[in-house]
Amino acid sequence: SSMWLWALLALGLLSPAGCPRTEPLGGSSAEPLFRGADRYDFAVIVPAGSAECFWQFAHQSGNFFFSYEVQRVSGVASSRHVLATVSSPSGSRLGSSRHVRGQINFPTKETGFYQLCLDNQQNRFGFMQVYLNFGVYYQGVDTEQEQHQDKKQLNDTLEAIEVSMHKLHTHIFHMWRFYNFARMRKGADSFLLESNYHYVNCWSLAQSGVILLSGALQLYFLKRLFAVPPASRPRC
Repeated sequence: SSMWLWALLALGLLSPAGCPRTEPLGGSSAEPLFRGADRYDFAVIVPAGSAECFWQFAHQSGNFFFSYEVQRVSGVASSRHVLATVSSPSGSRLGSSRHVRGQINFPTKETGFYQLCLDNQQNRFGFMQVYLNFGVYYQGVDTEQEQHQDKKQLNDTLEAIEVSMHKLHTHIFHMWRFYNFARMRKGADSFLLESNYHYVNCWSLAQSGVILLSGALQLYFLKRLFAVPPASRPRC
């Protein structure tokens, strides 16, 4: 019996896994299409003098949103501006922004993977931490379906509840977007306050050391002025 168990385990390991594919499927394949999540929010470290790119899948007739916030920058006399660009699946530039924070919103006219890039070429001596919030959402139905649903709402209470829930879900999603943007600003302000706190403490410590050292040197030179050299003969 143990040999049969080992044989079944080997067949299970050698058989191909039924994982969903990440690209659109052609033909009459019954495999599901894996698109990942429709929205993301996270922070990323962009090294000095380099760029970081991400890809987001979107269907046609959707609404793409992309917002970013530079939270902190390392290095001396470094720039807090980052170049953010968005390109379509065909490679054309859809929008760009070169600021500390910004937003790029547009309707998706193609189905495929949209490219988002953050360029930190200006800052060659320090990394940059950027908070990202991007994704795609869909309004749901077109005008003909809306007219059909309006007619069904008169006699179908369940359909009316479903449409109301869809509208409520859309409003909650937009509230989440505004909340996420406020959280980005709060994170950037927190890092700025922490950086200023360490800057003030270091300069205060350095100035205190300079003041103590200058006082000690003044006292030393004053004592040298009133110091009497010992005489070779005893005085009368």
